[in-house]
Amino acid sequence: MFGLLSMWISWDLFLFERPASVAPPWGRLRLVPAERQAVQAEGQADHEAASPAATCVVADSVFTVRMLILHGVKRTFSSLLHPLLANKELHFPGWFKFGAATSSYQIEGSWNVSDKAISIWDDYTHTQPHKIKDHSNGDVACDSYNQYEKDIEMAEQLGLDFYRFSISWSRLLPEGYRTRISSDGRQYYDNLINGLLDRGIEPMVTLYHSEMPKMFQDLGGWANPEMAEWFADYADVAFSLYGDRVKLWITINEPSIICDSSAYVLGVVEPFLAPYLCSKTVLMAHAKAYHNYKKNYKPMYQGKVGIAHAASYFSAKTQNDAELAELFRQYHFGLFMHPLHSKSGGWPATVVELMKNISSVEGFPRSRLPPLTKHEVEFIRGTNDFLGLNYYTSCTVRKAKAGEKRQESLGDLPELNAIFEPYPNSTAAYPEYYSSYPEGLRAFIAWFTKNYGVQDIFITENGYTSYTDDLNDFNRITYIEKHLEKILLCIYEDGARIHGYTYWSLMDNFEWRNGYTAKFGLYDVDFSDEGRKRTPRLSAQYYSYVIKSRSIDSNKWKSQMEDTNDN
Repeated sequence: MFGLLSMWISWDLFLFERPASVAPPWGRLRLVPAERQAVQAEGQADHEAASPAATCVVADSVFTVRMLILHGVKRTFSSLLHPLLANKELHFPGWFKFGAATSSYQIEGSWNVSDKAISIWDDYTHTQPHKIKDHSNGDVACDSYNQYEKDIEMAEQLGLDFYRFSISWSRLLPEGYRTRISSDGRQYYDNLINGLLDRGIEPMVTLYHSEMPKMFQDLGGWANPEMAEWFADYADVAFSLYGDRVKLWITINEPSIICDSSAYVLGVVEPFLAPYLCSKTVLMAHAKAYHNYKKNYKPMYQGKVGIAHAASYFSAKTQNDAELAELFRQYHFGLFMHPLHSKSGGWPATVVELMKNISSVEGFPRSRLPPLTKHEVEFIRGTNDFLGLNYYTSCTVRKAKAGEKRQESLGDLPELNAIFEPYPNSTAAYPEYYSSYPEGLRAFIAWFTKNYGVQDIFITENGYTSYTDDLNDFNRITYIEKHLEKILLCIYEDGARIHGYTYWSLMDNFEWRNGYTAKFGLYDVDFSDEGRKRTPRLSAQYYSYVIKSRSIDSNKWKSQMEDTNDN
């Protein structure tokens, strides 16, 4: 069972230790030594044992403890753990890292401060506010441009090993091209990066998180092949400015969503060709940035470059839907993963055949999926130091019945005529459209490994949304615990090389078309308050416990909170 663990090599990038120096705002701290468990691989030497860590025991109000008892934390959480975890009390290895994430447009605000250019989301929310659920925008958002020090303090209070954020292309390069770097934009990210490092927190930087200068969208956005060059230039500027301190880079966040969005979200209504032109351009842009870093920056800075994929597991509703489910997996994920992660490279053969047939039926003289030359296949293949996965939910898929309306999310491939449905035993997490299904994360990683082999993985996003301001967010705690349980099983039972976990999000923010109605944050943000007051939720306390103790056992967390209050 543990044979694959012998393949594990400690990833030097993440082997750093940080002191637990700042007490969280929700109570006093009592430090209890706890040995981090090293995993012994069969027939191989032990992993490098991490030094003993300090377990952070959170002391909170009597009210909180009573709420924990009232809501039955013991029954809801720990008693439902997988037997391997409950009986052996497995901990996360000492080298496993925990973080939280945000993105520039969603938190920074200051949309027209200094010389920042207008981004596509500035334009979209200002010209089409009716397409945002609460008619809001990111003009102020969390005001992180002015309050980044508070964000750093929250990351430190949680005990994060790393903080994932994105650079605003429009803020750093006001003219879009590399012709001029904004001094204010450069300084803002310098301050943020230095502030994190001063507190022992590793910066994980995303270069593109759904936000580009509007001028490029006017030129066709990602459907324009020239975008690959413009992005590579922007990436080079970022590498040159921050590469001495940033060792973890994500070039592009969720390319499959970006390319779907190029046709629907931001008004480029061209569903036939745009998504596929976008797919090729995004891959070329990523590869250009990767090769540049590998040649010109990696020898000096020894950083890692990857891409963050949106991940959901499409499971067949019935045995008759098995072929359809695999086709969906190849179309939605293989379209980007196969060119990057497979040994052969290029588009998945099943998708090539699918698009050829569909295009022919539609009367196109050639496939809507643009070909990749041999040079392009080799240029893209293997351009990743790690696999980033953004996982929130999974679903079953089946053929639509006669007269049944298919989901709009499949608008770029109506020929598949499919219906998405929640798993029968899943729990509501996204009241409007999706459900919580932690098992899907493990299933997706197994599917990826079967198709592309064992590779270094980083969970770059995972989070739970609610639509209330409730600070006692027990459902979010359950969501986090159950997904972390699956990650432990992936590591210890499946031999997956998962190096870290990123919760989305550090705090409530502008959640795209949901505006401020969707709450993902470990910290609540009062958007009616001019100062954007941040308040930790109960999930922040639990996540802090997980990080300090390396354990997901919320029953022990509850007990320690009770003991601390008794003292």
